[in-house]
Amino acid sequence: MAQVVFSSWGRNIIDNRGGGEPKDAQFRLPVTYDGTKPLEAFMGWDGFILFNRDVDVPVMVAEYMKRVQTQYCCGKCTPGKKGTRVMMDALVAIVEGRGKEADLAMMEDLAGLLQNCKCTLCQSSTVPVFDALKHYRDDFIAYIKGGKQISASKFRLIDKLTAPCMDKCPAHIDIPAYIEAVKDYQFDHALAAVRASMPLPSVCGRVCPHPCETACRRKNVDEPISIMTLKRSAADHEWQLKKTPPVTGTPEYAAETAGAGTAYYRKYLPIQPEGKKNKRIAVVGAGPAGLACAYYLALEGYPVTVYEALPEGFGGGMVAVGIPPYRQPRQLLQRDIDIIASLGVEFIYNTRIGKDISLAELKGKFDAVFLAPGAHRSKPMGVEGEDKGYKGFLKGGIDFLRDAYMGNPTGMGKKVVVVGGGNTAIDCVRVALREGAEVSTLLYRRSRKEMPADVWEVDGADEEGVKFEFQVLPTRIIVDGNNQVTGVECVRMAMGEPDASGRRRPEPMPGSEFVVECDTVIPAIGQDPDLSFIPPDFGIDISKWNTVITKYLPLKDAAGKELKDAMGNFQSRTLITDKEGVFAGGDAEIGPLTVVACIGSGHRSAKVIERWLEEGKAYLTDDEIMEDILNYLGVYDKQEQVAWLDSASRAHQKEVHGKERASYKNYCEVELGFSESQAVAEAERCLRCYRVAMVAV
Repeated sequence: MAQVVFSSWGRNIIDNRGGGEPKDAQFRLPVTYDGTKPLEAFMGWDGFILFNRDVDVPVMVAEYMKRVQTQYCCGKCTPGKKGTRVMMDALVAIVEGRGKEADLAMMEDLAGLLQNCKCTLCQSSTVPVFDALKHYRDDFIAYIKGGKQISASKFRLIDKLTAPCMDKCPAHIDIPAYIEAVKDYQFDHALAAVRASMPLPSVCGRVCPHPCETACRRKNVDEPISIMTLKRSAADHEWQLKKTPPVTGTPEYAAETAGAGTAYYRKYLPIQPEGKKNKRIAVVGAGPAGLACAYYLALEGYPVTVYEALPEGFGGGMVAVGIPPYRQPRQLLQRDIDIIASLGVEFIYNTRIGKDISLAELKGKFDAVFLAPGAHRSKPMGVEGEDKGYKGFLKGGIDFLRDAYMGNPTGMGKKVVVVGGGNTAIDCVRVALREGAEVSTLLYRRSRKEMPADVWEVDGADEEGVKFEFQVLPTRIIVDGNNQVTGVECVRMAMGEPDASGRRRPEPMPGSEFVVECDTVIPAIGQDPDLSFIPPDFGIDISKWNTVITKYLPLKDAAGKELKDAMGNFQSRTLITDKEGVFAGGDAEIGPLTVVACIGSGHRSAKVIERWLEEGKAYLTDDEIMEDILNYLGVYDKQEQVAWLDSASRAHQKEVHGKERASYKNYCEVELGFSESQAVAEAERCLRCYRVAMVAV
């Protein structure tokens, strides 16, 4: 990356314009915008960064404020509506040679007024403007005095609306928009805003790990907004009132609610498929990624056929057979799927690709194929005796859950041991109780605090009577003379030095061996995609992690390292394989993901597939590239000092408590959601933390 010329980012001034020993600065930004074009400048909510002296700062600032005012300002408060308009007019007048020096002082005087804005969009968008007026004042005066005239720029300016919560959401749902609608009792419009980015609101309103809440600025005041449950509130409102889906609002209302112009919120138009197109797409797998891809392609008018190996009634992939009904009621999942089918999507169940129909046949029948088979294969545990076929040693956690939900014999006894620390392992121990286990025990090699499972799921298992053995490692399966499991030999673990991930490495303690009595062992330490349906000579590369390799933009930082997201995956993936017309996403492309991450992958895949079908090439748009750049930079700042507010406690949804909720075959929903008044009160806590970023390329 070119040396930083100037930066005010993070309230830290770095000025290398005067020569001398340059001050070093590193930012989480790529060297190039799209792998080829240099990133010349970045401007946003916390200042601006200039890498190229040739970028005309007054011109970029004027255009930045123009887009903020005309595209993103909601106009619902006078300070924001009038203040940004006055600033825009003054900045445009200056670069057009019509400005006065008094305009500079006038704009600076607006700082106090803009502190009274309804939300933070207009406030934060003035930060780079004020920084530029202060540190590049001579450039503005040169325009005012006629010493400089605006000329055709060799740089392209690209903007993007975001928010800390939107950025952290893998599906990039416009969270402030739907929360604002809930606050106004407009649950239909809230649901329209959700469906613009994800078609399974009933699902993600219940089982999403809600990473968005870890980036909620309200957390800097008291507690984060209950973003996930508000999404559920919007979805529940529709089916509880027996409304015919999809119910959407007018684009004008959505624009007003979300804080942006109608041009930006075209996606909030009523959900109706476009005119039918003649190019057909096959989707392999009816999981979250496949469903999302099918939904958004169907909205564009494409005939889509989804092939699913599971029988009818079990659409949803891992959501259907990997998440218990007490967390995700089956009828609500099916309702979301029925909405997708109503758009013309065809579902073919009981059909396994590679067995009932080959991938080559699919490729021949359809214009494009999207691979989203999910990760339904359990990983081996790596202990002595697991491959001996012992009675009571089950194949894996995913298999156990699938059999339980489909009504098949599980092979489970009365004393169950589950090995693992993720959500699947927690689901297994909780389901075991509901399937009649007298004792359900979880073995995990690290501490409770280090479990990757969601804290609230672990707490739920605890409340239901699950027993835990932490910092233990199973080493051997113990059986009787009939090869029936009777126990698991374990060794206790001590925490050693941190491993590559930064977590302390658990190490066996000599002489600490002990036995956990049981008649059933369920390994639940992870799962992999089953890609055996892809022939070796088909032209699709498979990684050493057993995932489909797709193409991505070669974005690198100043040190030459390729940009990766929080999960260690390459940013800016196009989702197209080396086989022309075949795309991949979700678990099959990256490995086991959350539901919302798979939905985000499927949504982007749909857009890339459409571009490939219509234009003959797969690429990422400016909006998608900016999405990835901002995700790498990070929009949320946990150190930010948020203006003082009256503290307002986070609302908690009603929940069934007590061990009886885990009684035999009791799969009734445990969490009950918000009442309407609760949802509105919780939505009122939202700070509407919209941000606008702009780059010069």
